[in-house]
Amino acid sequence: MLLRKNSFFVSLILLLAALSCESFAVDNRSALARQNYILNCQGCHLADGAGSKDKVPRLTDFVAYFLYVEGGREFILQVPGAANAPINDGELADVMNWLLRNFSGEQLPENFVPYSSDEVGKLRKEPMIDIISRRATLIKRIQDKIGISVDGLSG
Repeated sequence: MLLRKNSFFVSLILLLAALSCESFAVDNRSALARQNYILNCQGCHLADGAGSKDKVPRLTDFVAYFLYVEGGREFILQVPGAANAPINDGELADVMNWLLRNFSGEQLPENFVPYSSDEVGKLRKEPMIDIISRRATLIKRIQDKIGISVDGLSG
């Protein structure tokens, strides 16, 4: 009987330890993603993702709209600042997922699929050509599909 009780408590302790390690790993990835945002993105997009009017697109309450239109998911990963960030594919996937959830969580599509390191690696190899024209095309698609008038740049 005593052995059975001890086995139960040992199993319970091991289960709780495993769950806390998993939680720590998720929290650690989120913390690293935030740190990578600070080091690689915040200089232009600012700490709150607000960007700079008419110069740097805002992320806050806007960036997830790109996920609603064809080519938008690829675009936000292929902008030069993201594609050329000095972090590995898994870290960039974590940064993109973190910033989408933290700066534009209310705009995320219900069927949002987080970026994976494999997807990031593939898209990083495809250079973006004519970013201004491509962005304008995507913004027009977003405006037509979602019915918003903002462009994430002018305010």
